[in-house]
Amino acid sequence: MTAAPPRHRLVQFGPVEFAARVDEALAVYVAAMGYPRSTARQRRSLWLDHGRRPGWRAVGWLDATGALVGVAYGYSGGAGQWWYDEVRRGLHDDPAASSWLSDYLELTELHVRPDAQGARLGEGLLRALLTDTGHSRVLLSTPEYGERQPGRAWRLYRRTGFVDVLRHHRFTGDARPFAVLGRSLPLDPPDTGASPGRPG
Repeated sequence: MTAAPPRHRLVQFGPVEFAARVDEALAVYVAAMGYPRSTARQRRSLWLDHGRRPGWRAVGWLDATGALVGVAYGYSGGAGQWWYDEVRRGLHDDPAASSWLSDYLELTELHVRPDAQGARLGEGLLRALLTDTGHSRVLLSTPEYGERQPGRAWRLYRRTGFVDVLRHHRFTGDARPFAVLGRSLPLDPPDTGASPGRPG
């Protein structure tokens, strides 16, 4: 007899609920990205600060025990924010490319714990986060994959229609090259099968 697959529940977080789970969310982030645990301590205050920004929203997946296995959040992007200014610098004020930097939600973080990956939980987070944002587009940055095959995050973003806005960009203080990807909102309906869920 085989065990039934674990059930997951998609939830929306307000700033208070997110702050209460921020350490758990950071543990998911560190595991998903393969970072040292010390990274969580360095990012904690930044994540809490993001929760106070205009347009902030967050969603997560909980397993059958109530543990967090996936998390995503974002907020309204705009001039004066570090990420906005860094991307504008990379675009060299090109008018066509810079049009992306108006009326957008910055998808800041999207992570699924490694042992829960491969079940389209990332797509569920993405779709829930990007529903009814009040913005006409979404932007995100993700590490370039170089000579390796594109990973799950890249495949998710391509599958859901994200296009290149800026490639091989180096953010101040980080030697790694990043891609900035974007797409108009709302997202198209899923190609096949049902979405893993909606927030409850």
